[in-house]
Amino acid sequence: MMTTTLQAFVQSLDPKTLPRVLQIQSGFYHGGSHYEVSGNECSLSTGDVIKITELKVKKVIATYNEYNKLPAAEFPPDFPGLFSVVADKNPYHSLEEIVQALHIGPFGNPNLYSDSELHIGDITIDKGKTIIFNSVEEINGVKSIICKVTIEGTNQSFILPLSHTGKFYECQDERIYTLKEIVDWKIPKNRARTVMLRDIVGNCTSQKLCYSAFIKGMMVVKPVYELKVLTQYGGFFNLSSDLDVEVLDITQHCDLTLFTQILTTQDIFEKTTNEFPLVAEILEGPLKHCKSYKALRCGRRIIVHKKYQADRIIASESRSDTPKRHFLIPSSYTGKFKRRPRFFPTVFDLNIAKREMTDLYVVATKSFHTVHTEFSSLNVGDMLQVKMFKSCEVLCEGTKTIIDTLECIKTNDGKSVKVILPLYVEGGFMEIVHDSKQYSLSELCKHFQLPLNVKVSVRDLFTVGEDILANASVLNLEEHITDSYLLVSLYDTPEDVWELPVFRLRISFLVIGHFKGEVFSLPTKTNIEEINEEEYYMVRRYENHVQLPPPRPPKTPSYISKSGSNIAKQMLPKDENAENAEETLQLENRQKDSLQACNELGTSSTTTLIEYIARMEDGKNQSIDDAIPTTFCSTSSKLPL
Repeated sequence: MMTTTLQAFVQSLDPKTLPRVLQIQSGFYHGGSHYEVSGNECSLSTGDVIKITELKVKKVIATYNEYNKLPAAEFPPDFPGLFSVVADKNPYHSLEEIVQALHIGPFGNPNLYSDSELHIGDITIDKGKTIIFNSVEEINGVKSIICKVTIEGTNQSFILPLSHTGKFYECQDERIYTLKEIVDWKIPKNRARTVMLRDIVGNCTSQKLCYSAFIKGMMVVKPVYELKVLTQYGGFFNLSSDLDVEVLDITQHCDLTLFTQILTTQDIFEKTTNEFPLVAEILEGPLKHCKSYKALRCGRRIIVHKKYQADRIIASESRSDTPKRHFLIPSSYTGKFKRRPRFFPTVFDLNIAKREMTDLYVVATKSFHTVHTEFSSLNVGDMLQVKMFKSCEVLCEGTKTIIDTLECIKTNDGKSVKVILPLYVEGGFMEIVHDSKQYSLSELCKHFQLPLNVKVSVRDLFTVGEDILANASVLNLEEHITDSYLLVSLYDTPEDVWELPVFRLRISFLVIGHFKGEVFSLPTKTNIEEINEEEYYMVRRYENHVQLPPPRPPKTPSYISKSGSNIAKQMLPKDENAENAEETLQLENRQKDSLQACNELGTSSTTTLIEYIARMEDGKNQSIDDAIPTTFCSTSSKLPL
């Protein structure tokens, strides 16, 4: 055992080995002067024993080389910048050193090269050849690295034991990373990481001005961590890793019974099934300030009935005037929904939607003028029934070309006309929903394909707290997921049972013992979660980690893009060009306004297409001209549904 500074200890710490027990060897911590543990003022001094249970990045310090006169800078871990990584010039002298310093596995495959030729079985790897380190495995009782190398265009896999020595250098990484990705995966232990700030993304002008001087400047970044520490008496506090304190790691020689058994939601979830139900006291409530969890206060006792996997529907609020809100809706939700129209930006999107439903009716919110006689033009307000996908042969600049299209039926003056639209058409199409029925969540999932637009028509009366979905505008139900939960209730009211998310709440519990009362296996209350942007992308990433990205829509042909500004004039008779030029310009301007209006599904305006569709859903027999202004109609003819 060796005494080291707290900062050096954290730099060499593998988070997988937590918790660790430390003894303070020298130094005296003044957090302002004092910090509080369980409401009592105290201080950390020589001889104290603490248990580190968690660490997270507090900030990142960036320093510059001797030629750069800029002062050291502090970056928040969520800094919206894009960085490139400069290859480390110092060699690694063994594979064991590489494994100890670098992240190797699902999130990182470091590329290194040897300064000498390697001979592994029948494979000869030249000096300087890039070697990809894929994973660390135990093979025949020997810890080894599975590696990959490309030789003459062919991928070759081979195994190297950790005992292998030599000089290995890091290859230059051409990819771009966020600061969080660099801190999580690209900073070697006990080594500095040189990076270069390439750009700052986002709309924060003040932040761009503040950091613009650092762009394209090489800097050495070093994270400063915040440690979550437990005392022997069950109290938690946060400790900064850059404190001038010396510590000794006594984990292997410490009696862990000195510490009260403090568990997080993840720790409880990892217990075996026969350890449930149990009673636990909350030592530290959730950091997430939400009405649904206001009962989870410090000192309250809860019953954990069981652990299990539960179904959820990811939903996002469709609004353009405020940041999107995201929700996880349980399958036990008892409220009712009404369907609401969807917006499709291209004909390509219409084709995808058509595959998933029998009847699809839409209204055009943007005009389209074709240069091919095989295709059809559209005006704002045209109503279409989407029929089928087909391929058409057209003459493009003297060459016959096959173009993917969508066949639709347009209703005009009471007549049905077949129209053909190429998939590359960019425009706007608003779904017409002939459905005023109220659906439960299970009915929607059974009868319709997601994604689906809905609005709550009857709120859930059995929610934990209020039904936060009822006040939302149009909701886009996106996809099913399965997540991990604890089934809990307050000790005073064991019959009111709800689901507690395991990986999105940080709660500390003191386990009291086994519960011997009535046990519940299903929730009696609905717990609707509102999740932030990071949690939203995290649940979608984990659910879809093996799925391929959606196909990209076809691009508009270049010859159409070049002539697009003249298409409207070419479509008019020659003697009417001058007379109608102003009208054409005004029409295009009105279309832009209408599209902007359509993007806001929750608008209260009485002059939008959405209002018209909503009124038609409620059974009012109106024509389009009675319901919408000329912004959405290019002709004066009646267009009945």
